[in-house]
Amino acid sequence: MKKIGIFYGSTTGTTANVAKQIADQLGVDSANIHDVSETAPSALGDYDLIILGASTWGDGDLQADMATFLDGAQALDLRDKEVAIFGCGDDNMADTFCNAVGEIYHKLHNAHPMFIAPFNNNGYTYRHSDADVEGMIVGLCLDETNHPDETPARIKAWVEEIKKEL
Repeated sequence: MKKIGIFYGSTTGTTANVAKQIADQLGVDSANIHDVSETAPSALGDYDLIILGASTWGDGDLQADMATFLDGAQALDLRDKEVAIFGCGDDNMADTFCNAVGEIYHKLHNAHPMFIAPFNNNGYTYRHSDADVEGMIVGLCLDETNHPDETPARIKAWVEEIKKEL
């Protein structure tokens, strides 16, 4: 069985709550859920499957704690790691919806992990998202502001994709 670690950056608590929901569905113990504001990037090395999540802020910016964490993580060699990404956004921010998902993907790309669990954004209305990389949404995008009723089903479907990798 692969060891799973969940790492999140959360300012208001929304992303932390989503991380806990994902952990519950995957059976991940709370000791393996990490707030990146309190965690060194080297902790990624302890896991086979890494789940990273953050929210999108301002003009499409990555949540500050996750941005700092990823600055350190970029120096790691993650070739033998699988990475799944989730993020929270607001589809009213039509030009930057869930950019955090794409930012995480791009920042870790040179660390060479195997990215898993792309997802679709059906049901959301937006013009642009950095989470869309060459026509593929590279992770789970959630809108807890406008579509919180869709979150449980989206998490469940995404977790099923992750379980295929276990």
